[in-house]
Amino acid sequence: MKNKFFGWSVVYAGGALQFLQSMLLNQAFGIYLAVLIEDRGWSKTSISGAAALKSTEVALLGPILGWLVDKYGAKSIVRLGIVMFGIGFMLLSRVHTIYEFYGAFVVIAFGSSMFSNPIVSVAIIQWFQKKRARALSMLQFGGAIGGLFVFIIAFTIQTFGWRYTAFGSGVVAILIGYPLARLIRNKPEEYGQFIDGVSKSESLEAQSQINDDHEFTVREAIRTSSFWLIAFGHAFSLLVVTAINVHAVAHIKEGLGFSLAQASLIFTLVTIGQFFGVMLGWVIGEKFDKRLVAAICMLMHACGLLMITYASSLFMLIFAALLHGTGWGLRGPFMHAIRADYFGRKSIGMIIGISTLVTVLGTISGPIVAGAFADSYGNYRYGFTLLAILAGVGSLFFLIAKKPKILKIPKIPKST
Repeated sequence: MKNKFFGWSVVYAGGALQFLQSMLLNQAFGIYLAVLIEDRGWSKTSISGAAALKSTEVALLGPILGWLVDKYGAKSIVRLGIVMFGIGFMLLSRVHTIYEFYGAFVVIAFGSSMFSNPIVSVAIIQWFQKKRARALSMLQFGGAIGGLFVFIIAFTIQTFGWRYTAFGSGVVAILIGYPLARLIRNKPEEYGQFIDGVSKSESLEAQSQINDDHEFTVREAIRTSSFWLIAFGHAFSLLVVTAINVHAVAHIKEGLGFSLAQASLIFTLVTIGQFFGVMLGWVIGEKFDKRLVAAICMLMHACGLLMITYASSLFMLIFAALLHGTGWGLRGPFMHAIRADYFGRKSIGMIIGISTLVTVLGTISGPIVAGAFADSYGNYRYGFTLLAILAGVGSLFFLIAKKPKILKIPKIPKST
């Protein structure tokens, strides 16, 4: 009897873990922020600093976790991460000072980094080649769905208070997350299986192709222009994503004169567009050149942000939100898929980890640039326009970033 291919179990478990992280932390952070400001009297700046701390921590840990995943596999790291994540929320439920809050959040952020999208993506990359983009799209789908269920966190905070909600989140994370983490497996070869679930003969043929393409070391990868073009293209996309996430509602309400309800609707439509983009990625998978798809998505980001910036009607805002969200959902999974296609599986964990040192610049800079221009000029138009232009420039990075090749140096025959 043929053994069941474990690759899809890794995908589904990873997607469920991204769902938990999105619902309990990523999407819920703003709710905790608002409640803690009111309950503890802390400033917005002091609590918002935790978000920047999380992004910085992910970037600094990226290369280290990437090296560990390449060397030991993702299985143990993900299991430890979900436990730390849960413990961090339990600690959060007990905080009374801002220093205790930061201490608890460091534990939460550290744990979440260990089962974050990049780490689980590395595990998936080890199991798939032909259907890699499709598998990574399914992973992204879990995180996108988590945003829809954040109302559960809001309801429990309103009903039971933020302390009970935080403690309960920790319990749920461990009780549900740890069994899911146990489904994360390392390379298929460790289980007598082969990439994509193919037979041994098919695997040998695929392996021959991989050998022809060359498995890059980290040093070889970072010496290619494609590594940096992809990294900065990815960073430029996050300039738009994070700026819209943080400032779009304020701009639509204050700058364009729409109601808070309408502004919130637009923000929800971005998530709906993201779902559609993820499903589109699932459908097209490996059918198109990923760098061309990424370049088109960058233009969708740019056009979407420009339309949000200068919208003259609600219909225009709705279209812009769906356009940007679709580009976000489609592009996201392709970032790791492109890197795996270009550089192989051997050192992909650390290659992705080092890339985060660049991409985090977009995560942090987008909201800061938009906010700084808004403070200086009284509106978001100049800042949003600049970020949209940068996203358009980022599309060129992907167009130029062609698959690198290692130059083979011919051996010099020994003189006799």
